[in-house]
Amino acid sequence: MKKMGRPTVMTENTIRKLEEAFIKGLSDREACLYANIGTSTLYDYCNENLEFSERKELLKEQVKMRAKINIAEKINNGDISASMWYLERKGKEDGFNLKQELAFENDVVFEIKKPRGFE
Repeated sequence: MKKMGRPTVMTENTIRKLEEAFIKGLSDREACLYANIGTSTLYDYCNENLEFSERKELLKEQVKMRAKINIAEKINNGDISASMWYLERKGKEDGFNLKQELAFENDVVFEIKKPRGFE
């Protein structure tokens, strides 16, 4: 006997829209809104289709990966401002931090560490 029920909303078109959303860096909730499905539908589908679930997580990383590649390409092409931007964020342990660090004791500043690297 054939099981009767509502037809699945997880059609090829829905899956394609979800993948588009994940490639653009949208969250699960945002992707569901984009594909016009409920989050529980997505999570149920992921639980039943582990391959799709793994693919979803990889697709979500693409925006960050492309951003890193863009920055690296600018730096490799000699872009000084991109290099400085990168070092401000990633070179803190090497002293490339533009933020001044203030130490307080009893509401009095007793030490100011000057940023290094961009003097």
